[in-house]
Amino acid sequence: MTNNIATNINNNLEIQTSSPVEAIIFDWAGTIVDFGSFAPTTIFVEAFKKEYDFSISLAEARVPMGLGKWDHIQAVGKLEEVAQRWLTQFGKPMDDTDIDQIYHRFIPLQKAKVVDHSQPILNAVNIVNNFKRQGIKIGSCTGYPRAVMDILIPAVAKHGYQPDCIVATDDLKHGGRPAPYMVLKNVIDLGVSSVANCIKVDDSTPGIYEGHNAGMWTVALLLSGNEAGLTAEQYQQADEKTLSTARQKATQVMEKSKPHYMIDTINDLPAVLIDIEKRLISGERP
Repeated sequence: MTNNIATNINNNLEIQTSSPVEAIIFDWAGTIVDFGSFAPTTIFVEAFKKEYDFSISLAEARVPMGLGKWDHIQAVGKLEEVAQRWLTQFGKPMDDTDIDQIYHRFIPLQKAKVVDHSQPILNAVNIVNNFKRQGIKIGSCTGYPRAVMDILIPAVAKHGYQPDCIVATDDLKHGGRPAPYMVLKNVIDLGVSSVANCIKVDDSTPGIYEGHNAGMWTVALLLSGNEAGLTAEQYQQADEKTLSTARQKATQVMEKSKPHYMIDTINDLPAVLIDIEKRLISGERP
């Protein structure tokens, strides 16, 4: 579902004052904060370089986005070109000890810089607060570990974003995406009666699969997140041709996870909510 379709829905339906949707569960980077999801990706590049003097590109760092950070490092190491360069440089494949070393380098770097990327995405706080006024509970989960979230949460709260539930990837024994455990933890803690009345919003394919695996409606964000890789300034200054190219690039990746809807940014989510409400009222389920 593209931005213009969302606009058409918004023009043809009236906003509900109360909603059959019980909860919306958001990702963090690229979804609510950090337009373009730069905080985790740039730090991955830096962690590889500082720990092993090994270079990966920002594009390579973006490929497994949405996974827990240890799993993300492992996945980067398995990329064909990265694995070959690693083998050439070190004479052996990357192993768990190497991943542990890079991860332990990554965490303090991420903690030091995550606040620099804590600015909410355009209009995100207003939209979330409007959902709350409709009686919708706001959940969240993330590929960040709790140590990073303990720094990010108060920084974003200063901008007015305060979800009702926050689950970090290492809060649970089996928390990593695309498994559904983090969103199901939200369901339990929020007191939701049915997963079919929940929406998962994410800018990564593991996050969309997570929503599917939990039995929820899924909404993929195309232009604010990892796949387009635009800064907020680039997005605001871009002409339609540039946005169309970025949208097409992101769509090619995100459509593989078969989200129920694809939109540009959270700014288009109210229109999607209206459509899902209509579908729920008519008896549809995800």
